[in-house]
Amino acid sequence: MLLAEAGDRKVEVVRAIRTVTGLSLWNSKLLLDRAPVAVTEPNWLEVADEAARALEDAGARATVLCDWCDRTITRGAGPLNPAPCQGPWPAETCRASCPSAAL
Repeated sequence: MLLAEAGDRKVEVVRAIRTVTGLSLWNSKLLLDRAPVAVTEPNWLEVADEAARALEDAGARATVLCDWCDRTITRGAGPLNPAPCQGPWPAETCRASCPSAAL
């Protein structure tokens, strides 16, 4: 998950980063100051989506990236990203191309 922009409520965003990552206050602030930056490593899509929601609720702008092909994943029904997968794996296994009931 990518923290794209800190937003206006930086204190709340730092708290959300701490909640999502388990980092210390100091390291969470350093991470926020480096935006745009990856907050979570490639992980299950649902975990990244929850982390993005927590950061957005705190006022930040977050983007979820496919851990297979690094495409931006949009939330909602249907294919998460209709463009063809450019990763080395079959398109039917790409998380950005396949719909998910969890999102």
